[in-house]
Amino acid sequence: MNDSLSVAVITKNEAHRIERCLQSVAFADQVVVVDSGSTDETVAVARRLGAEVLVTPDWPGFGVQKNRALAICRCRWVLSVDADEEVSEELGRAIVEIVQSGQPPAANGYWIRRVSRFCGQTIRFGLWRNDQVLRLFRRDTGRFTDDLVHERVICPEPMGRLNGTLYHDSVDSIEDAREKTFRYARAGAIQLRARGRGGRWSAWIHAIWSFVRGYFLRLGFLDGRNGLILACLTAQGTYWRYRWAATDNDLGEK
Repeated sequence: MNDSLSVAVITKNEAHRIERCLQSVAFADQVVVVDSGSTDETVAVARRLGAEVLVTPDWPGFGVQKNRALAICRCRWVLSVDADEEVSEELGRAIVEIVQSGQPPAANGYWIRRVSRFCGQTIRFGLWRNDQVLRLFRRDTGRFTDDLVHERVICPEPMGRLNGTLYHDSVDSIEDAREKTFRYARAGAIQLRARGRGGRWSAWIHAIWSFVRGYFLRLGFLDGRNGLILACLTAQGTYWRYRWAATDNDLGEK
C-alpha cells in the first residue's frame, strides 16, 4: 500500500490510556496492537476503536514484541507509538503530509520531539530534556533492535525531523515509577550480564554519575520535587542494573 500509514502499538494492561493514544492516531490507514496478555479491558478497547489486535502468550522483551507488531503492518510507512504516548495535532498533520505527499520520500525515517510528563508534571530538565525519538520510518527500511528494554529503530540514512510533539505520560504515581524502575533495571541487568559487565563498584560509580548528570549538570533541580525524585529513581535503577548484572540471581521477568 503506497502513500499509506500503519501505526504499531504494544500493550499490557493499558485500558486506562490506550483510548487516548489510539484516538490521537485516528488518521492512520491501519492500527496494529500487539498485547502480551492484558487482564483488563485493553484488548476490548483497542478492537472497539478499530485496531487489529494480536494477543501473544509470552513476553520476549520490548524489541522483539515491537518487531512482531511491525510484521503485521502492511503500509508503506510505520509510526511506532507506546500506549502511554499521544500524538499532538501538529505532529499528526506533519506525519500525514509526509505520508500523502505522493513524492519519492526525502528520508527513510523521521525524528520526533518527545515531551514527558511525570505524575502530571511536564519535565523540562534533567535526563528527559531534549528527548528525540525515531518513530516514523519506511517499513521496508526499518526494524527494531531485539533488546529486552531501551530498544531502538535501525534505519539507514537519510533522516529528517518532524514538527510537532509526541506527549509521553511516563508514570501516573510514585508507586508506578518505582515499579517501572525495578522492572527496567532487571531487564537492563540481563543485557549487561550478557556483555560481561556489572559489579558493586561499577554500580556505585554509574549511579552517582547518573544523579550528578541529571540533577545538576542537566538542571534537573529546576523541575522541583519531581526533578529530585526522578534523579533519585534513575540513580537507583542504574545502581541495581549494574549490581544485579554481577549476581547469580535469576533475572527473568517477575
